[in-house]
Amino acid sequence: MNNFKGKGVVITGAASGIGEALARNLAARGARLLLADLHVERLDAVVAELRAGGTDCQAQPCDVADPAALQALASVALHAWGGADVVINNAGVGLVAPVHSLDLDDAHWLMDINFWGVVHGCRAFMPQLQAREGGVIVNISSIFAMVSMPTQSIYNASKAAVRGFSDALREELRASGVRVLCVHPGGIQTRIAQQARLGDISSVADTPQALHAQFDQAARTTAPQAAQAIVQALQGRRTRLLIGGDAKLGDAIYRLWPTRAAPWLSALARRMRQRPERA
Repeated sequence: MNNFKGKGVVITGAASGIGEALARNLAARGARLLLADLHVERLDAVVAELRAGGTDCQAQPCDVADPAALQALASVALHAWGGADVVINNAGVGLVAPVHSLDLDDAHWLMDINFWGVVHGCRAFMPQLQAREGGVIVNISSIFAMVSMPTQSIYNASKAAVRGFSDALREELRASGVRVLCVHPGGIQTRIAQQARLGDISSVADTPQALHAQFDQAARTTAPQAAQAIVQALQGRRTRLLIGGDAKLGDAIYRLWPTRAAPWLSALARRMRQRPERA
């Protein structure tokens, strides 16, 4: 898909972060956009700005944890364009808490969005993607699908589940011509850390503010850079994408020394916590 002009693209989690950056990138390439998010006020602002620039763009409030909401989103794309050409399952949330004190309601909340939201999105749009030539599904996983972090067990699990699900779905859809791209970002400069639910964080940070500062220090890739990498992967017909030097390094360590990858990342996080803040 080298030319996005006139293509119908659906993006979940489009009110901020990678989703918003993808919307702006694809709008500049002439795509028609259907943007979904629970943060309606921010979503409407993004859509209004893109429309003012001449983009064919619609907003749809959507809770990806609700399969009926994804079916409704798919119906909008079907009626607007005859079906979507690209579906980007981007919506995601964070949770920081050790397993022993984990609030199971928080765990289910995260899995419902990060994993089941991807499943619901794929299932809702598959019939129309299969009916159109060159359809693509993009599922956002994480480098944490390969390299796990303590206190983020459920987030790790959700992203590993997205990877496994995407790999199986790709083979199921191979004969239909629908491609599946699974994306593994490293640290991206978004608000996911600030918006994450927090349990006992004492083992990783002294305060929520310190935790957010650690994330900001580690996140070296901007959301527009991540969006550009995803668009280039779509153009190159890629099926797997690592974003950021940290993701590439983590993946390399995992491939070479799978039992050492998580301890290495944990040790790095401890060193960052001990590093004095810059004035």
